[in-house]
Amino acid sequence: MNRDLTVGKPETVLWQFCLPLFGSIIFQQLYNIADSLVAGKFIGEHALAAVGNSYEITLIFIAFAFGCNMGCSVIVAQLFGAGRYAEMKTAVHTALIAGGVLVAVLAVSGLLCGEALLRLIQTPEEIFADSRLYLNIYILGLPFLFFYNISTGIFSALGDSRTPFLFLAVSSISNILVDIFFVRSLRMGVAGVAWATFLCQGASCVLALAVIFRRLSRIRAEKKSTLFSGALLGKICAIAIPGILQQSSISLGNIILQGIINGFGPGVIAGYSASVKLNNMVISAFTTLGTGISNYAAQNIGAGKWDRIRAGCRAGVKIVWTLSLPLCLLYFFAGRPLMYFFIDEPSADALSTGVIFLRILSPFYFVVSAKLVFDGILRGAGMMNRFMLATFTDLAVRVVFAILFSRFLGSVGLWCAWPIGWFSSFTMMGLFYRHGPWFEKSRDAGPDGLRLQAEAGSEMEKREP
Repeated sequence: MNRDLTVGKPETVLWQFCLPLFGSIIFQQLYNIADSLVAGKFIGEHALAAVGNSYEITLIFIAFAFGCNMGCSVIVAQLFGAGRYAEMKTAVHTALIAGGVLVAVLAVSGLLCGEALLRLIQTPEEIFADSRLYLNIYILGLPFLFFYNISTGIFSALGDSRTPFLFLAVSSISNILVDIFFVRSLRMGVAGVAWATFLCQGASCVLALAVIFRRLSRIRAEKKSTLFSGALLGKICAIAIPGILQQSSISLGNIILQGIINGFGPGVIAGYSASVKLNNMVISAFTTLGTGISNYAAQNIGAGKWDRIRAGCRAGVKIVWTLSLPLCLLYFFAGRPLMYFFIDEPSADALSTGVIFLRILSPFYFVVSAKLVFDGILRGAGMMNRFMLATFTDLAVRVVFAILFSRFLGSVGLWCAWPIGWFSSFTMMGLFYRHGPWFEKSRDAGPDGLRLQAEAGSEMEKREP
């Protein structure tokens, strides 16, 4: 069901819109957690390390998929908020066509360069074969990953967060069952874990696309839409490319860190692989909530309702902090039993690594979640340069301090670098938000206040703090 996010009390609107998004990303992360859980429980610690090791490279592809989701979502939301439905449909078709071309290039590149990337991060020989096998099968499923992410971006842009939640709930539970069947009954090893994800994500992708096309066919437009628009592709790319660079930089940083972590041996790799999945589930959930806030901001800017942006930001921070509290308590105090979900008999290195990692990072979820709300507002307004600057600062700070601290504190030093990077980017994004145009404009934009990246984005970027 499509929903107008420009009417109603902002806090109520965001709670109703964002909670299904939060549930969706929890189920989305269950794909990767299920892979690690089944690998660790039913195959062994080395299999868990192999899946986790490959995961850092898969984040590069996820970065591109996330960028496509973001670019399509923001532009479609702005057009939907402005009531320009023919252009909105053209933007959807354009995003799908461009996404298909991009995924073909990435799949070929990944299959050709995957082994070199695994060598680059110094993958230990005892887990190299399984890491390469998992990565190759994952790459074959990239079309499903991309088109599903674009579909969820379209759903969110139309104000519908419930439909993707239902898809993910069913497919994630199915993935766990298929994982176990392939590994325990068919004894397919790491390949079974990868193929289970391939099949279940493929089914979700096909169903999501079918619903999207049916939904669009029911929206009456003022004129006939076209199949492709170079102008709209440019606007989508203006949002998507910075998002891809942002996520790719994070992935690059994680690959650099993975290379350092690999030097501490399979035990530390396994412990990190389990705990970082738990951490990424939370960060991805907050990132998705930030994307929902982007849709909220984009629809309201499209409708010229600038006064709702600040109220939406306050409501967004309240939501993420409400969710941060139980997650922080769970990870800080229950890290040890959570590790046993992944490994039946973890080594001392694996267990201590996972517990310490979660205890160091979880108290700072309040910081990073608020930062991601600011991210969402700025993305929805098309202010991508500032968004990227804060992200690159986070990355640079995290990598530099990780390298320095690891020399004196060992693997613990690596984990201490995370909160420092989060604090630096939180401070920058808070300042950028405080100097945004919503503090100057309120109700003077009018219904024709649509600000696509080529129009408002460039104008906003000139407003340096």
